[in-house]
Amino acid sequence: MAVTLENADLALLAAVREGLAERGDPAKAPGMQAYMRSAMPYRGVQTAGQKALAREVFKAHPLPDEPSWRDTTLALWRGAEYREERYLAIALTGYRPYAAYQTPAALPLYEELIVTGAWWDYVDEVAIRRVGPILRTHPRVVRPLMLAWSRDADLWRRRTAIICQVKAKRETDLDLLTACVEPNLGDRDFFIRKAIGWALRDYAWTDPEWVRRWVAAHDERLAGLSRREALKNVGQAPDTTKPPPVEGGGFVPA
Repeated sequence: MAVTLENADLALLAAVREGLAERGDPAKAPGMQAYMRSAMPYRGVQTAGQKALAREVFKAHPLPDEPSWRDTTLALWRGAEYREERYLAIALTGYRPYAAYQTPAALPLYEELIVTGAWWDYVDEVAIRRVGPILRTHPRVVRPLMLAWSRDADLWRRRTAIICQVKAKRETDLDLLTACVEPNLGDRDFFIRKAIGWALRDYAWTDPEWVRRWVAAHDERLAGLSRREALKNVGQAPDTTKPPPVEGGGFVPA
């Protein structure tokens, strides 16, 4: 993605990095890094601290337009020395004042975060909370892209195509879900098999019988992990007092 990043807000970048350094807990950092199997170190700032910092910094440094939002996100992402910086970059993309930028024009940005992030804590947040909503508002543009990603050599593009409709409930495009899952049924990668089960399990909160029939029809090709995950919610009445569980990292600051 050829971007000069000339529109990046340097004050926001500095505030994020300084804030993480101030809030960091060196005693927690190694454990966080080990849990995520991350080559990039952590500052030791847990989710609550990240949220608080995001609210503070993003409010204090409003971005004037879409190029500034995009370039600041990419500058924070590409220049990250600690993993929390990338969490804050993803959070910036979802900051509510910039909701108008959630259009197909943002997809090259999100594709870079997915492909270069290449791990579930980054990818799942972007797939479900960024790509998924754009798919639902601009299906004619995004649907063909997800179909292409579902057959891509990059497993994180494929995982995105499979799980991007998690949380869509009755807005789920079942033909697209099936079309993205089926090319990956023979894949032996854990993250693909888990993604298939998760996507089906999430939709089972909406239509468990559809999921039961789909699993039965594909039983010979469906991995055991995918099958077990898919059927976890089948036969259970959904708890309407709380939303279905969402797997993955990240957050959206208020």
